[in-house]
Amino acid sequence: MGKKSRQRAKNTTTTVTLDPADLVDVGPREPCPCGSGKRFKQCHGKDRAQTADSFVVRPFEGLPSECDLIAFREIVPSGTVQIELVGDHAGKVINLVTLLPMAMPGVVRDDETIWIGMQTHASSGDPSRDLGHAITAALRTDPGHPVQVGDLMKDGPRLQDLIDTSKPLDIKVHDGFEYWVGENVEDPTGEVAAGLERANAAAAPTVRLESVEAAYWTTIGDRIYLRWVLPHTEDTLLDALARLHAAGSSAIVDGSRLIGSFRALGVLAPVWELPAGTEAADVEKPAADFATALEKALATEAPLTTEERAARAGLASRQLTIR
Repeated sequence: MGKKSRQRAKNTTTTVTLDPADLVDVGPREPCPCGSGKRFKQCHGKDRAQTADSFVVRPFEGLPSECDLIAFREIVPSGTVQIELVGDHAGKVINLVTLLPMAMPGVVRDDETIWIGMQTHASSGDPSRDLGHAITAALRTDPGHPVQVGDLMKDGPRLQDLIDTSKPLDIKVHDGFEYWVGENVEDPTGEVAAGLERANAAAAPTVRLESVEAAYWTTIGDRIYLRWVLPHTEDTLLDALARLHAAGSSAIVDGSRLIGSFRALGVLAPVWELPAGTEAADVEKPAADFATALEKALATEAPLTTEERAARAGLASRQLTIR
């Protein structure tokens, strides 16, 4: 073959359409499944490098219990929720959990149950797609093995595509990480028990309130807090909180104070410091009463007064963003 013929052959490419699901288990340095002879990262894997730039402001919007899912990803140490898939895997139950050992993305146990972690080392600009990617990988993983997600993808299903969004979720918060191990797990050396003991000791005690959604009582050190993830837009919520604060009604219980808020996945979570000795049960009715007052403040359309604008500026200055 002459030089020109070799050049023409080199420049000739064959377009192969690949299903995103076929790319889940492909490593960046492996041959591309399209048959080009190139490494995956230099061929069909190029788009994966752009995943971090595909930022979704409110990734869990439209999902049931959106604010609880945000709390699971950002602030709750130990929690579980079961979701049921639709589509090709209709009826398959997936266990979403706050954290798995070593922050792994998922594991398929010997009994074929799938466990997917929400707090992981790898994350893109769309946590919902990350979870969809992990679930897709788990469905292709043999029992008894951890889930290998490879590079995160910008294509493929999001969590909203995989579950029935009309069904409520049963949110469960646990005292420890006993869900890490299934029943009948042998531990002859005691390593599993020791690992669980260390993890449980590091987890801040956390209780989800029953009277309202996505509000979590917790103790950190010798201080007690209520962290409440709310679904309202930031400007609307700040206005409402400012109205309550200016009126002296922003405390949850006597002696508590609204110390600020943090942004997480497109919403705000106000934080109150509670008086010493305040238990989660002590906050149930006050939180429900505050929710009623907040709804009234949210519905108020009058311009903010001078005092309310000052309160809003103070609240806005005490915000943190969790990424």
